[in-house]
Amino acid sequence: MALNMTQKLIKDHLVEGNMNPGEEIGLTIDQTLTQDATGTLVMLELEAMNLDRAKTEASAQYVDHNLIQEDSKNPDDHLFLESAAQRFGLHYSRPGNGVSHPVHMQRLAKPGKTLLGSDSHTCANGSMGMLAMGAGGIDVAMAIAGEPFHVKMPEVWGVKLTGKMPDWVSAKDAILELLRRHDVKGGAGKVIEYFGPGVEDLSAMDRHVIANMGAELGATGTVFPSDKEVKRFMKEQDREDEWVEMAADKDATYDILEEVDLSALEPLIAKPSSPGNVVPVRELTGTPIYQSYIGSSANPGFRDFAVAAEIVKGNYIADGVSFDVNPTSRQMLTDLVQEGHMASLLQSGARMHQAGCNGCIGMGQAPATGQNSLRTTPRNFPGRSGTKEDSVFLCSPETAAASVLTGEITDPRTLQMDCPKIKEPKHAEANMDLLDAPLPYEESKQVELKKGPNIASIPEMDQMPDRFELPILLKMDDNISTDEILAGGARVLPYRSNLPEISKFTFEIIDDTYYKRGKETVEKGGHAIVGGYNYGQGSSREHAALAPRYLGLHVALVKDFSRIHWQNLVNFGVLPLTFVDENDYDKLSSGDVLVLDDLRNKIQEGNEFSITVKDKNEQIKVKHSLSERQIEIMLKGGIINWAKDRQ
Repeated sequence: MALNMTQKLIKDHLVEGNMNPGEEIGLTIDQTLTQDATGTLVMLELEAMNLDRAKTEASAQYVDHNLIQEDSKNPDDHLFLESAAQRFGLHYSRPGNGVSHPVHMQRLAKPGKTLLGSDSHTCANGSMGMLAMGAGGIDVAMAIAGEPFHVKMPEVWGVKLTGKMPDWVSAKDAILELLRRHDVKGGAGKVIEYFGPGVEDLSAMDRHVIANMGAELGATGTVFPSDKEVKRFMKEQDREDEWVEMAADKDATYDILEEVDLSALEPLIAKPSSPGNVVPVRELTGTPIYQSYIGSSANPGFRDFAVAAEIVKGNYIADGVSFDVNPTSRQMLTDLVQEGHMASLLQSGARMHQAGCNGCIGMGQAPATGQNSLRTTPRNFPGRSGTKEDSVFLCSPETAAASVLTGEITDPRTLQMDCPKIKEPKHAEANMDLLDAPLPYEESKQVELKKGPNIASIPEMDQMPDRFELPILLKMDDNISTDEILAGGARVLPYRSNLPEISKFTFEIIDDTYYKRGKETVEKGGHAIVGGYNYGQGSSREHAALAPRYLGLHVALVKDFSRIHWQNLVNFGVLPLTFVDENDYDKLSSGDVLVLDDLRNKIQEGNEFSITVKDKNEQIKVKHSLSERQIEIMLKGGIINWAKDRQ
């Protein structure tokens, strides 16, 4: 039987279940990726599991998110992460080495392998012919410990690329086109697999741009073939011997099939405050801007910076505009310096920042209140930039650079210049020092974890009771993101290893009284929340499930969930339910009390049951989509309790 790339990768790693879309499967994981905003909890979880040494082929801990050192919290956690990497046998990337996704691509990614990361944009490494997926930190901890990763078998969405991108159009416009067509939940339950003649004209880093924002479509992963271009990229990194060719079989079929003619694309832009709010740049021409930002894992390649440098070369940015450049790796920064592009950027008036995620996660470069910011980042959810009332647009480096010269959103095709033709560095050298290698086993056993005063253990969680009587503390609309559930940024993320402190920021963007009201329910049995479609989209940070759980959240009842957040809720013992009849959403209000009786039996006996709205004489039919394994996890109050009972 002919197989597509995704099916081949899953078949090669399948250890549980059958490859039927929607059925839970278990996959062996070859590599893992953790970053500092999520990795601190992962390392604490490994300690709680008494892990001796990582069981994966390669696992890496990156420091790329929490780089601002306004006090001791971040540097203390960096020392903790370095000691944990040494103790458990992980690679370690120091602060300033760069963003996890392109650095992993440069140093560790291998065609044909599986990669699980505690970051939703882990799917970016699908550019290398891998099955790369984001997940909650506890799932990654389990994978490091040698456990399979469980996920519902996805449909495979084949996207045939034809044609060649015209001048002033690049890979960012290609993925924005899919978001324009399908919005932020179009990829839910699917792996997006790219094939066709158009793929040949995309560099490995162009593919990274497209694969990265599969997360914004809600996809389980993104897969590209491993071909001559991947081989060229790996040769550039002195890793050609690790390359293997991989492609879909000639007669492979797809559950869904779509075509994108690259030659028909034009510059596109996502308006505030969703990556799916996409229109042509020409429709917004003349809109004034305060900031133009280049970098992030969504445009991490040499050409992404070089094309911007060539556009602004010999010119000076418009008055009143901040031009922020965020290199994505130390290696990339070195190449830009050697090729003269860094000088062009600086001479134009650009502000240079250290290699890292930075403003993409709200860690610096926040825009002024009420001002428009153009960014090549992957997300523009409300408040993610670090400014509460932000106005962030997502675009390509070409559009960002053209606009910084004029001080307003500008279609780069209207510039009075030829489109720059970017060549790869003439003397690029692979940076072998981006990752510290794991210590030898005997040496690693002697390492003690360095815990600063901001690190607090995860509280124990009780088993799920048989009866809940839960007030609804929040009723929310569609597309609530994890940034709105628990923000990132310099105010919040330094507390990532201190649950009692980070919980104080929970839902503050939606309702700043939630923390106090949630805390008051803990001793009274907890509470519930109600939401619309695509609840929990965005970042994989498990704090967005763990902090509400700490504040008494036991049931989330919504129209549907984003995949990673749904898994995180299960992992921390929050029961994720959806409406059988979505019209019942309108029957519920904040303050209503949900009564769930005989719950332990009901979730085991079937997928549907009824709950009562107290004092309203109202019954609401709900359903869950938990596997037998996940039901066990729920009954025990979360995956940590479940894992302890298995030892």
